[in-house]
Amino acid sequence: MQILIVEDEIRIREGIRKLLSKIDSDYIVAGEAEDGIAGLKMCEELKPDLVITDVQMPEMDGLEMLQAIYDKGIMTRAIVLSAYSEFEYARTAMKLGVTEYLLKPISLNDLSRALETIKQKIAEDKKKKPEQIGTLEQTFREILSGRMEVGKDIADYLSNGYGIKRSQNFVLLYAYLGAQYETEWESGIRKITSSLSTYKGIRFCIVEEEYKKSLAVVVYDYESGADLERWIQFQLLEHLSDYSVMGFVEAKGIDDLKAAADRLFPYMDWNISFQDNILISYPKITNVQTGLCVYPQEIESQMKAAICASDHLKEKQLVSKFMDTFGDGKVYFPKEIKECYVRFIWAILEMAKNIGLSRAEEIKQQKLLEQIMNAKTRSELKDICSMILDIFEEGEREQDSSNLTIKRAKRLIHEFYNTGITLDEIAGKLNITPEYLGTQFHRETGVTFSTYMKNYRITKSKELLVGTSMKLYEIAERVGYTDPKYFSKVFKDVTGQLPADFRKTSK
Repeated sequence: MQILIVEDEIRIREGIRKLLSKIDSDYIVAGEAEDGIAGLKMCEELKPDLVITDVQMPEMDGLEMLQAIYDKGIMTRAIVLSAYSEFEYARTAMKLGVTEYLLKPISLNDLSRALETIKQKIAEDKKKKPEQIGTLEQTFREILSGRMEVGKDIADYLSNGYGIKRSQNFVLLYAYLGAQYETEWESGIRKITSSLSTYKGIRFCIVEEEYKKSLAVVVYDYESGADLERWIQFQLLEHLSDYSVMGFVEAKGIDDLKAAADRLFPYMDWNISFQDNILISYPKITNVQTGLCVYPQEIESQMKAAICASDHLKEKQLVSKFMDTFGDGKVYFPKEIKECYVRFIWAILEMAKNIGLSRAEEIKQQKLLEQIMNAKTRSELKDICSMILDIFEEGEREQDSSNLTIKRAKRLIHEFYNTGITLDEIAGKLNITPEYLGTQFHRETGVTFSTYMKNYRITKSKELLVGTSMKLYEIAERVGYTDPKYFSKVFKDVTGQLPADFRKTSK
């Protein structure tokens, strides 16, 4: 509830403000005035839900001010304060429709009761409308979603209840919260409300749009759209989360609200091309000049080699380098940036699958690619990359979680695979029988010793094919095959490709 306090004694104004904050955090002091003339002017600018006013004040008393307010068609509720219990004051206040008349000094209980009564009356006022219309927030939500057409009954309700004219201009703001919507929307409403309440002369309504992961702010009373836009860019954006993107568009009348939202929202991903604290203003955003976006092929090749080598530090460094490619000071078309991310992530997932990272198979690539193309912030793209790297590391930890004997057996395979070490030799080094080792190995890994050895050799050969320029016979020797032709046959049996073809498609 937006409240204006009109009281000539500063000590009492401060006391009322403190009482309001104790009663309910939703009671927001939109302004304070020291006499009736200043109060009338502020009421015209702020159009508060409630005016709390003293009776006796210099220049213009409280009751004269209320009469002037109502004469101007501003239908705000009022609580009148007085140090006198004279009947004439109370009778005049009642003629003006004031039902709450409190004597000074004001007690917390009396003020709390009066505010609750006013709150209920405001709620009742808003119910005096066509049956199918909800609150102002619900009405705007239905209009923005396209589920409601603005007929005469709705237009009359908005005009009579809120002074909103069908043909007037609106400012529509979108605060996109993305994946943080579920945890941040309430905080976002508080921050936006608190910030916009400091901007004089505007009235607004905040609408939750969960399906867009956004908060829509409909500003329906303001003087200059250009001034408001500048203020949002340099003031409001500082108070929002790093995950949020703010968009701005003006609508030419109630019937243009949905179309204005549709014009703005597709451009919200331009935040990816700039930085997180840029206001996306339509139609200005349509005039932005962009550079040529070149895919960093070399980083992809280096990333594949790092994945093959299980070099997680290198993987993280290369992902950062990839993201920095699009933060070089130039402006690129956001769709092209996201297409580069799709290409990059698709390539590294395929490489992870090729070398046998089991968790890579579990990633639903189509859903992941949709998340990339629907992203509106660099933070969202960064989170997707981080999630993939975490899955890679977790998959390797799971692969290494077998019992101690099998861990030691694997360690020996990884150390001596290129010498052709056998099951018997490893069993001898571990002081157990080959039969016991073979049984335990199959139970823990799900494959036989010979299959594991073969797959490991092929995995190491993939690393060399992608990460080096070694010749085929050199790679065969390096992984323990003396005959290059036999190596090629085994490689194709495992992968479905010849080594040369794998190298060609992986670079």
